[in-house]
Amino acid sequence: MMRNLVNGAVGGALATAVYSAMLMAADRAGLLEEPPPRRFARVTLPGRGSRPRPGESVLSTIAHYAFGSSCGTVLGLLSAGQRVPVPIGTAYGLLVWHFGCRGLAPSVGAYPPLPKDRPGRQAALLAGHLLWGTALVLALNRLRAEREPLTTELAPRPREEVRRHVIPAPEPVSVR
Repeated sequence: MMRNLVNGAVGGALATAVYSAMLMAADRAGLLEEPPPRRFARVTLPGRGSRPRPGESVLSTIAHYAFGSSCGTVLGLLSAGQRVPVPIGTAYGLLVWHFGCRGLAPSVGAYPPLPKDRPGRQAALLAGHLLWGTALVLALNRLRAEREPLTTELAPRPREEVRRHVIPAPEPVSVR
């Protein structure tokens, strides 16, 4: 169970890095007025305002990765150590988008409700969350891949099936 929790947290952080890169691209394309993590920090920190505050960027990044890791932990625990099909990850990303962008963001005043928001922002956030869910599953499955036990040898030993394959010695040729 602990391994599933850790794999989920690490997978969530890796997926959040992928999602953050996509957010940067969407921001540069003009689809976002302000990156969502920063907007969340701005509206939830004491002393609400529209002006940036000291430490806001760092806090928003920490909160963003914490949220991504905790969501990854949930899927890591739910999957119980089994490989997760990629479509499940994509659907999970859709669920996280629905919770965050349609529920949490409007409730704290970070963004308007979906019908009143700019379509470009919501499309970018939806695409980002689908990407996040896909990256999460790929990371989880990679972290779960069976590995050979660690050894102190410099070179890996051949696997058992390689060691069993023996080429017979040629039969001696008799000359008469």
